[in-house]
Amino acid sequence: MRTIEHIYIDGRFVEPHGRELFDLHNPATGKVIGRVRLGDVEDVNAAVAAAKRALPGMARTTKAERLRMLEALHVAMRSRVKELHEAVLDEYGAPTSRSVWMGDYAADSFLVAARTLADYPLQREIGAARVAMEPVGVVGLITPWNSNAGFICNKLAYAIAAGCTAVIKPSEMSASQTDVVLRALHEAGLPAGVYNVVNGRGADVGAAIAVHPDVAKISFTGSTAVGKAIVRASADSLKRVTLELGGKSPTIILDDADLDAVIPGVIEAGFMNSGQACIAGTRVLVSESRRAGFEARLKAAIETGVKVGDPRDPSTTVGPMVSLTQWERVQRYIHLGLEEGARLLTGGEGRPEGLGSYLGGYFVRPTVFTDVRNDMRIAREEIFGPVLSILTYRDEDDAVAIANDTTYGLSAYVFGGQARAERVADRLESGRVVINGAAHEPLAPFGGMKQSGLGRENGVFGLDAYLEPKTLLGARPA
Repeated sequence: MRTIEHIYIDGRFVEPHGRELFDLHNPATGKVIGRVRLGDVEDVNAAVAAAKRALPGMARTTKAERLRMLEALHVAMRSRVKELHEAVLDEYGAPTSRSVWMGDYAADSFLVAARTLADYPLQREIGAARVAMEPVGVVGLITPWNSNAGFICNKLAYAIAAGCTAVIKPSEMSASQTDVVLRALHEAGLPAGVYNVVNGRGADVGAAIAVHPDVAKISFTGSTAVGKAIVRASADSLKRVTLELGGKSPTIILDDADLDAVIPGVIEAGFMNSGQACIAGTRVLVSESRRAGFEARLKAAIETGVKVGDPRDPSTTVGPMVSLTQWERVQRYIHLGLEEGARLLTGGEGRPEGLGSYLGGYFVRPTVFTDVRNDMRIAREEIFGPVLSILTYRDEDDAVAIANDTTYGLSAYVFGGQARAERVADRLESGRVVINGAAHEPLAPFGGMKQSGLGRENGVFGLDAYLEPKTLLGARPA
C-alpha cells in the first residue's frame, strides 16, 4: 500500500510539515488503497511565500512566454492521461468512459487557455487612455473531489495565462490523481514557485489560504456552504473571489418534445458522473398531460439501460459514490423522499443487486421519485447522487416559474422544438442552459447565478477573473 509523502513547494517535491496521514479508498470495493500525508498552516505559509517570490518574474512574462508554458504543460499532461485514467478508476470510481474524458479534459485545459490568451488584448486603447491588463497576484486554487485533476489543470491554466502564481489545495480524497498531475506539471519545467501544491483538509489548508494576506484571489469549486465561508474569510483582505458552487438544475421537457428521443438526454443530464455533478439535471419537469407516458419510458430506460457496477466495465454507466460518507448522505435523502410523500418510480434505498465481488462498494440504486412538490427537500437540496425528482407543470409559464423557484442557478436543460426551447431558455435564471443536449463549449463562460456562485471560469471571462485593469493616462499608445 503506497503512502504519498510529498507536497510541492518552490519547484521541489518536499515532505510536508503536517504529520496527519489520511486513508485513500477504492470506492468500488470500500478498501483502503493508500495514504497521503496532509499539509498544515506552515506548509501553506511556505507555499505562499514561494509564489510571492516568483510573482514579479511571472508577471513580467510576455504573452509568447506564457503560451510556451501552456504548451509545455499540455504536452506533459497529455503524456500522463492513461496513468491519470487508472488513478481515477482506482480512487474515484468513475465509469471508464467518464474517466477517459476526465484525463482528456485535464490535458486539453491548457490548450483552451492558450487559445483564449492568443486572441486576448493585454494592452488596450480606450479613449485617450491605455489600459494594461495585469495579473491579480498570488492566487489560491481550491478543487473538489468529483473532478479533481480537471479543476487543477483548468484553474492553473488561466492563472498562468494571466501571469499569476498559484497555491493549489486539491481534494485530500484525490491524492493519487493529484500526484499524477503534479509529476506531469513538474516535467513541464516552469520556473520555481509559479505553482505550489499542498494536500490538506479544507478546514486547515483551505482556510489558511483563504485568510492569507498575500493571496490576492481565491478560485474555489465545491459546496455552497464552504463557498460562503471562503467569502467571509477573505473579506478582511478584500480578495477577489470566483466561486463555482452547488446546483439543483431543472430539466424541462416541453409539450412538443419527442419523448422517445429525449429520454437518453434526460438520463445523461441526471446521472452524469454517477450523479456526483454540480450541473446534474436532477429536477425533471414534465407537463401534467404527458407525465404518465414520460414516466413509463424513463422507468424502462433506467431499469434496462443504466448499469451500476464495475467502473472498468465499458457497459457501466453509474459508478460508486466517492466515499461511505457520501453513500450515507444519498441514502438519507432517498429515505427522506419517501418520508416526504414522494412516490418511488424506480430504485430506492440500499445497494443494487448483482454487484458480485463489489458488495463492499459505495453503490447506489439509480432512483427516481415522482409526485414531487417543489417545496420538498429532495427537490430543493443538492443530493449529489443518482437521484431524480419528477415535477409536473400546467403550462410554459408554470414550468419557468417552477424551474426558477430555487436558491441555485448553475445549469438548466430544455428539450423541445428549437424555437420554443430557446424562448424558454431565455427566461431561466441560470448561468448555463443546454438546449436539446447541445455539446459543451470550453471557451464559453461557466458559473452560476444566485447561490450557485460568483464570477465565471473558462474563455475570456475566465481569464478576466485573474487580471486587473490598470488605466494609464498620458501614456503613448502601446
